[in-house]
Amino acid sequence: MIDLEALANECGLEFYDSEIANENGKAIYRVFVTKQGGVSLDDCEKLSRLLSPIFDVEPPMSGEYFLEVSSPGLERKLSKKEHFSKSIGELVKITTEQKDKIYGKIIKFEDENLFLATEDGEICIKFDDIKKAKTYIEW
Repeated sequence: MIDLEALANECGLEFYDSEIANENGKAIYRVFVTKQGGVSLDDCEKLSRLLSPIFDVEPPMSGEYFLEVSSPGLERKLSKKEHFSKSIGELVKITTEQKDKIYGKIIKFEDENLFLATEDGEICIKFDDIKKAKTYIEW
């Protein structure tokens, strides 16, 4: 198994997440990275050039695919515990396992619990009860 975290670190980046997508009949393997001050196109290209020959030998998925390296963006998916703890102070939209939709600002994440400031006051959601979560920007 390829250590994407270590390879991203070699390029001065922090591994955020990866996903497999299918768009317009094309398989895409996406690697998301972050960096203090923001990720540049040069950063993405550097990591892509490092990953390409490795993936030629040990592909991340079967069949034909395209490799994309990018930042997760301002509005990004939160799926790991560290995503939540690094997003304190940001606005988030959450869908729970019970299909509730909750909007709020992340106050803290500790002991498997996410604390949000919502219009109805402060609430706590267990990490395991989160089905989907994404940051958002109010324009």
